[in-house]
Amino acid sequence: MRLLVIGGGGREHALAWKLKQSPRISKVFVAPGNAGTALEEGLENLPIITIQGLLEFAKNESIAFTVVGSEAFLAEGIVDIFRAAGLKIFGPTKQAARLETSKNYSKAFMYRHGIPTAAYATFSDPVKAHEFINHKNVPIVIKADGLAAGKGVVVAMTLTDAHLAIDAILVNRSMGSAGLKIVIEEFLEGEEVSFIVMIDGRHVLPLATSQDHKRLKDGDNGPNTGGMGAHSPAPVITLELHARIMCEVIQPVMSGMEQEGEHYTGFLYAGLMISKNGEIKVLEFNCRMGDPETQPIMLRLKSDLSVLIEHAIDEMLDKIDINWDCRVALGVVMATCGYPEMSRKGDIIHGLLDFTVTEKLKKDFYIFHAGTAIGGNNGQEIVTTGGRVLCVTALGDSVKTAQLRAYKITERIHFDGCQMRHDIGHLAID
Repeated sequence: MRLLVIGGGGREHALAWKLKQSPRISKVFVAPGNAGTALEEGLENLPIITIQGLLEFAKNESIAFTVVGSEAFLAEGIVDIFRAAGLKIFGPTKQAARLETSKNYSKAFMYRHGIPTAAYATFSDPVKAHEFINHKNVPIVIKADGLAAGKGVVVAMTLTDAHLAIDAILVNRSMGSAGLKIVIEEFLEGEEVSFIVMIDGRHVLPLATSQDHKRLKDGDNGPNTGGMGAHSPAPVITLELHARIMCEVIQPVMSGMEQEGEHYTGFLYAGLMISKNGEIKVLEFNCRMGDPETQPIMLRLKSDLSVLIEHAIDEMLDKIDINWDCRVALGVVMATCGYPEMSRKGDIIHGLLDFTVTEKLKKDFYIFHAGTAIGGNNGQEIVTTGGRVLCVTALGDSVKTAQLRAYKITERIHFDGCQMRHDIGHLAID
């Protein structure tokens, strides 16, 4: 079987890497991919970035099924187009993907179907938004309505910060078309976790729990990013809490979609806030795997991912079990200078090829690429292309062991201006 994975980040590298491990799979094409997928045995990058081009490729190359990693393609309706052409693809339709592509739609959907979330209001008029803020307490959260690559959220600690965020998004258009509207939410306190499931329209298969680290700097300080690291599992999610999340969040999404005439298929990511007293509230929904959560989750997955996705496409997730490595996986993101505001590009990455065959055969770590390409002075070096560059992911018998192993590996990799946190996993360790 030959498969297609759409996207070029760390999430897509991890998905393609795991899919290719199946003895059923002869090749995985990644569009457009990165340096990691270009160098990976059994993977091949495709310089195709249009839906029509991908559609023709999938037809001509007899692609068994396609996995959508990128939210941008979901927003453009790639699932609808592929299905209309009779091609198998795993992901939600354009309408269903509004759970991610519009914060306003998502919040209204949650309110309609009794899914716990923060109080909110939506604005397109900056004057009315400023007036609203003046009557609220801080901290307060301002979100761009549309897709902003994980960087459309501002947690304003002062009223001044809140007013500046409103002007930046609604007046100065710092988020482009993603910021034509903003959602202003109450600030929630607690521990943030990621809960990701596979849905086939009728059945749900939960994946391993995980915890992302959104802030740029140690101690959860600095601006929000797309994610500076993650670990799996998330100890805060007990068996009881797991059951409640399924009952209070995931099942209402499925039933709500059905009530509104949608048949949800694909990955569903629920970003959750768990309060000290165990209250669950949804921060956001994503309609695909998270990044960097995918990297530690895939490193722990022992089941054949291609079989899982095939069962999901065929509405048979109730007929299959999923197996996990009992160890903890922890990933540390190495990002470029200037991230998340203005990322630098073109820095040569040193040390990636220095790992021995023996080290690789242990299979207790993997370096997943995101913002990388092959280039440099001689055209054969691995260079940064901006944003998050690598996710160094390691397994260990405890969070602390996995953390130590991942950071030891990062010490052997270098590029100018590298930014990374040094406390990924700190909440679980505490």
